[in-house]
Amino acid sequence: MIQKFDIAVIGSGPGGYRAAVLGALRGQRVAVVEKNDWGGCCLNRGCVPKKDWYHSARLVAASRGFARRGISGSLSVDLGQAWEHQETVVRTVQDSYQDYLRRLGVVLLSGTAGFVSANVLDIRSEAAPQRIQAEHVIVATGSKPRIPPGISPRSGQILTTDMLFDEPPPPGRRVAVLGGGLVGAEFAYILSMLGLKVYWISRRAPLARTRFSAQALAVLDEALRDCGMEILENAEMTGSEWRNGELVLTFSGKPELAVDWLLLGTGRDPVTDGLGPDAAGVRLDPRGFVRVNERLQTDAPNIYAIGDCVSEPMTANQAMADAAVAVENILAGDDVRMQRRRDELWVPEVIYSAVELARIGMNEDLAEDAGFEPAVGFAAFENSPQALGQDDIRGFVRLIADMDSAALLGAEVVGAEAGEIIHMLALAPDGSSALPLLARSWVNHPTRAEEFVHAAETLAGRWGLADRIFGVPAPDRRPRRAQK
Repeated sequence: MIQKFDIAVIGSGPGGYRAAVLGALRGQRVAVVEKNDWGGCCLNRGCVPKKDWYHSARLVAASRGFARRGISGSLSVDLGQAWEHQETVVRTVQDSYQDYLRRLGVVLLSGTAGFVSANVLDIRSEAAPQRIQAEHVIVATGSKPRIPPGISPRSGQILTTDMLFDEPPPPGRRVAVLGGGLVGAEFAYILSMLGLKVYWISRRAPLARTRFSAQALAVLDEALRDCGMEILENAEMTGSEWRNGELVLTFSGKPELAVDWLLLGTGRDPVTDGLGPDAAGVRLDPRGFVRVNERLQTDAPNIYAIGDCVSEPMTANQAMADAAVAVENILAGDDVRMQRRRDELWVPEVIYSAVELARIGMNEDLAEDAGFEPAVGFAAFENSPQALGQDDIRGFVRLIADMDSAALLGAEVVGAEAGEIIHMLALAPDGSSALPLLARSWVNHPTRAEEFVHAAETLAGRWGLADRIFGVPAPDRRPRRAQK
């Protein structure tokens, strides 16, 4: 007998997981189909194990200043043990993840899902192939590493970031990290702090395609160079050869480079093969991304797509935000007042590297293109008692506002804990109320987060926006008893 569900989710990564949880909490009967490891790339080969290593890297980096604090001794790094630690973390999270879904009543199905029609899925599995029916389907199939032309990954020599967490890292201290984007910036730093000699190779200036300011990228560049790595900019790799026990990389117009292994951080491609979209009336674009409208709805009205299989930015943050949009739109039905739109700009973007970079909303270029006149409020961590006490004063807070309305257009944070404190802005109900809320907030002292308040005050005073920012009545946070 065919099982019937309100929502079927294809893929169990951060987007699929979040969609399943939100659907179940709203009373929907939900199934999740996963063809590989439960938790998807993020949990098994992405942000979770990488963040585990990042914490270790930050501990090693902090130890460089221990002597000034009266702490003596030295640290040594065992990359193999670091790999085992992230494995333990991943298994723990994976177990709790599946347990929580089951406790919510979500049905977990192992196998490869393919559309038979817009409402019917075949679950192909060697153990127990089956067919299910769903009123709505959410495609959350994620992505896979992009392999540059002419390069063939192979164990122990040329690894994708997925392969790095599938098996312990290869022996040897010399590693080349290929790719000048976010992934390259993160792994170049992490591996450098975990005891390897790193060569970071980029075809153009590192992080040239991000929306972070030149000022933010300059702080990161300086911090990365202080780690002892070598950064090869504008380097076009033309080939690789295993020669006399080492991997020799060749470049156009540059000397050869001999390393022990190569890590590919060259981006990701959507996973939509085997999905059978034509059978459901779902279209893909030339790159293989699922075509959706601003509400994440495909050409088949009952089918939504979220996360990496939809478009860039291909991050867990975006996938989880997409999940909320898709589920709320499913539940809203035809009530347009309750429907939500995907807004990529207001999902936090974070780089975890030698310094953390976090941003949200527009940068100055985007603001000007949209017809705004941007004003900037700035507060540096070099004056922060908290940062001084942590021996970590690199970075700043920047707020971008509209000169006419004082509405917050965007912001970026550079420095320790940037990925955490950016949430002070992510929680603002809208751009118009964000700066008055910041300026009238009560904060703990000393903290890094209070620099948001200082930046808002600077913005108000420097650009003549005090009336618009401080003139808004302060919110009364005292709870009121509901009227009976």
